[in-house]
Amino acid sequence: MTRPFFALFRSFQLWIPILAALVALPAPAQMAKLPVAPPGSAVATFAGGCFWCMEEPFDKLPGVLATTSGYAGGPKKYPTYEEVSAGITGHAEVVQVLYDPTKVTYEKLLDVFWHNVDPTVKDRQFCDAGTQYRTAIFVHTDDQRRAAEASKAALEKSKPFKGAIVTPVVTAGPFWPAEEYHQDYYQKNPVRYNYYRTGCGRDAKLKQLWGTAAH
Repeated sequence: MTRPFFALFRSFQLWIPILAALVALPAPAQMAKLPVAPPGSAVATFAGGCFWCMEEPFDKLPGVLATTSGYAGGPKKYPTYEEVSAGITGHAEVVQVLYDPTKVTYEKLLDVFWHNVDPTVKDRQFCDAGTQYRTAIFVHTDDQRRAAEASKAALEKSKPFKGAIVTPVVTAGPFWPAEEYHQDYYQKNPVRYNYYRTGCGRDAKLKQLWGTAAH
């Protein structure tokens, strides 16, 4: 009885470093929690390429209560950044805007959206390529759809550039908040954010497209 017991004990000892390593593995990135929506507030969802760059312009608007970076447009449940950025989920990087309709209109949100994207390219934005970086307006209500379609039609007539507008207006489905470290990235990591934004050529292209109207 002694030898089998000793062999089993030795076998367990061999597993100790492996078990310790597994316990020490970093926990999965924590998904952000959605902000509490006050009574009377509304939600808008936009895909404009890198979601880091889409939070800032909306946060500046009086009447915007919160912005949340996340994923939408695909069938995958609980997608991770690694999955979405690999282009295997069908999702796009999006920003969900919680706003007070008595202080800022949906039409104003649309105006800010248009002037922060290149609506003439499909499945890419600036230096980021792939369906996960496509542009889209995800509408939550019939009123939003009418406003978005009207805004797109008006822009087709007044646009300062030659390319056709390929940004679709689509029905909003489930929204999955991105990992917490992505939220308010431009505030948490301003140096890296500005380096990425400049290196990606985002501001230069927006100025080329929109001129002084670029936000």
